[in-house]
Amino acid sequence: MMSTQNEPQWLIWARALQAHAQDGLAYCKDPYDIERFSAVQQIAAEIMATYAGIDAQQVLDLFKQETGYATPKVDVRAVVFRGDALLLVREISDGGWTLPGGWADVGEAPGEAAARETLEESGFQVRASKLLAVYDRNRHGHPALPSYVYKLFFRCDLLGGVPTESRETDAVGFFREGELPELSLTRVTPGEIKRMFEHHRHSNWPTDFD
Repeated sequence: MMSTQNEPQWLIWARALQAHAQDGLAYCKDPYDIERFSAVQQIAAEIMATYAGIDAQQVLDLFKQETGYATPKVDVRAVVFRGDALLLVREISDGGWTLPGGWADVGEAPGEAAARETLEESGFQVRASKLLAVYDRNRHGHPALPSYVYKLFFRCDLLGGVPTESRETDAVGFFREGELPELSLTRVTPGEIKRMFEHHRHSNWPTDFD
């Protein structure tokens, strides 16, 4: 298993160990197997904590919140244009700008999640109209995360609303391609933004996927 993009090898190993341990704990019945998989999960937490410089118990508690068969988490992003300008919001957590979005919720269709996140983070009402891209987050230059993530980018039609700050965002704006602010790289990369502008210019393009 080789390193992908800028991810450190220790993170890839730790994440893989956690996934195997989670799968084992989801299906095994034998108490000795449960003990073994719990030990593997502990090792994965210690690897991640050691290299990330955080508390191992915190990592283990995070791992234990994930139950059942291990699958990627889903991040949705709304691509909303007004003319040739793209809607971005500024994250309070790091001061960077991003497409509105976040984790998809259980029981919520992904397009609906993108529209909800847009309203919550920007104050604009939108409707998802096309899936532009499905990306493996690890292949697009994002900083590393403990979780494995798929990113879904939806073109959304602007229906109404006014710019509104939220508990997560402190600024809202529309930006042309040559006037982009500093991005929140955890959430969106310059390459992804560039691709969304290309999709805007070529509305008949098919969906991108890795």
